[in-house]
Amino acid sequence: MRPARALLAARSVARARALQERLRGRLRLSGGPGRLRVVAGADLAYRRDGSRAWAAVVLVSVPDGRVLETVTAAGRPRFPYVPGYLSFREGPLLLEAFGRLRRRPDLVIFDGHGIAHPRGFGLASHMGVLLGVPSVGCAKSRLVGEHAEPGPRRGDWTPLRHAGRIVGAVLRTREGVKPVYVSQGHRIGLQQAIRAVLAVTRFRVPEPIRLAEQTVNALKRARGGICRARRLGPRSLRGPARPAPPGDRRAAP
Repeated sequence: MRPARALLAARSVARARALQERLRGRLRLSGGPGRLRVVAGADLAYRRDGSRAWAAVVLVSVPDGRVLETVTAAGRPRFPYVPGYLSFREGPLLLEAFGRLRRRPDLVIFDGHGIAHPRGFGLASHMGVLLGVPSVGCAKSRLVGEHAEPGPRRGDWTPLRHAGRIVGAVLRTREGVKPVYVSQGHRIGLQQAIRAVLAVTRFRVPEPIRLAEQTVNALKRARGGICRARRLGPRSLRGPARPAPPGDRRAAP
């Protein structure tokens, strides 16, 4: 077992919690990529009974929004669905997909939380530490914390506070839509995380995540979800938006 994969191997919640608390000491919550040129988005979808999952990582160039690469992986989740321990359920497949990338992203955005987490070490933080890249969590719903409603305009945000500290931002990415929950994963500051999310968002969620979600939902539907690793060449994201396919990305087992 490779070292990174070993740090996701937990047979119990108690072991998973111990690993989170141990790895949390490696977090760096400042800095960010010097120049944002390639951003990755990662997402998963599950069979309704939770017996199989599909992961996708999509690389997008900044600022032109071209898709540079798409890779996928599939397999059986080895850890049950337990709120707050998503990285142990999703991390192994994500690591497999990331291992198939030809190029290294400057930043990874995860459909999940970073330090806005009960133990300050959510999916984006865990994966950022294991991959050694700047990472950001961008979720559609709140896991912890309290906040005021952000203003109505794109870029308006309010702090997300938990246990007496700011753990993220409630960010309006488009006028007239619900905000998203942005939190630092690893090797980035909060202001830099907000700017990075806005740099790759046209609608409500960042484009790399939206495309990864489309990819895994397509794999879930096709032939009962038979999946092979894929690499797609560059294509433009400009032009009319494609509607995202229906489906719940994280159906509980």
